Amino acid sequence: MEALHTWLALASVHGLDGQRCRQLNEHIGLAELLALPASTLQQLGLTKKQAQLLCYESASWVEQALNWQAETPDQHIIPFDHPFYPPLLKETPHPPAVLFVKGQVELLASAQIAMVGSRSPTPTGRAVARQLAAELTEQGMVITSGMAKGIDSESHVGALNAGGKTVAVLGHGLRQVYPSCNRHLATRIVQAGALISEYFPDVRARAEFFPQRNRIVVGLSTGTVVVEAALKSGSLISANLAADYNREVFAVPGSFHNAQAAGCHYLIQQGAKLVSCVADILEERTVFADNGLAAAPEINVTLDLCSQQLFDNVGDSPIPADVLAERANMSVADVSITLLELELAGKVAAVPGGYIRLRST
Repeated sequence: MEALHTWLALASVHGLDGQRCRQLNEHIGLAELLALPASTLQQLGLTKKQAQLLCYESASWVEQALNWQAETPDQHIIPFDHPFYPPLLKETPHPPAVLFVKGQVELLASAQIAMVGSRSPTPTGRAVARQLAAELTEQGMVITSGMAKGIDSESHVGALNAGGKTVAVLGHGLRQVYPSCNRHLATRIVQAGALISEYFPDVRARAEFFPQRNRIVVGLSTGTVVVEAALKSGSLISANLAADYNREVFAVPGSFHNAQAAGCHYLIQQGAKLVSCVADILEERTVFADNGLAAAPEINVTLDLCSQQLFDNVGDSPIPADVLAERANMSVADVSITLLELELAGKVAAVPGGYIRLRST
């Protein structure tokens, strides 16, 4: 619990990403940072503003996050050092110190492919996005995008309609849904996938957050497919990030009369793989296979006394987290963290109405 407090406090300070925190941890224990005065923090390399934020404002952000996590069993906080933090995202230059997840947290470690494109696609572009997403999910891929209007939304819908899994990375806190017209889509994604954000739950959408969001979409994924994009668009930024991260870039060509295809044509000229059907992506199957991402990591957990006491109160009938907290004489926040550890260990499962015990076969 103390470690999660520390990571949340660090995550509340702009510029303290996962890599920066790892560097600080080479000189001093992260938990010790919270007890240092602002002047000493500056000596360790933090700016004056960062030091002041960590000393005087981080506590309120920590409280906000823990309250959010305790609200429902499907809301999770995954710090940088957690076994379930996405390994591919960790390899990127500026990974978030903390991820907020609503939905199926185990999807973080699944093999994902990003799909991005225009917010104002042609009817053909919409159809192509849905078809590619559906066919990729049938091959076991998780479709990852940003839930924006246009190609993003069509990609999520294509995956869901095919019975597949999809992940949406948001440019705001998870109490919000933006654009508001995607509220129903967000609900569907939570039920059959996950919403992810680096922003604290109450943070509202801002224009500058969406380009930042794109680095996570790409960072989670082994490859990025651009369906339609103008020459000057955020989708090309995502494609460039994918190339910088040494990930595969795929582009769907179109008519030279279609301005929305110009960005894809440019990417193909720069070396992106031309995609005319899903087989063109699957030919690069070695990119997605044998990378240790197809299945969730096995996590061996030796239960301590409190965890065992909590686990003993979980049975075959759903039991809410607040009831478990009362029975185990623990706070709801502590119960939520322990339940997440038990869930990742395959000992319990979140279901409507609370948690049930998983029986080994």
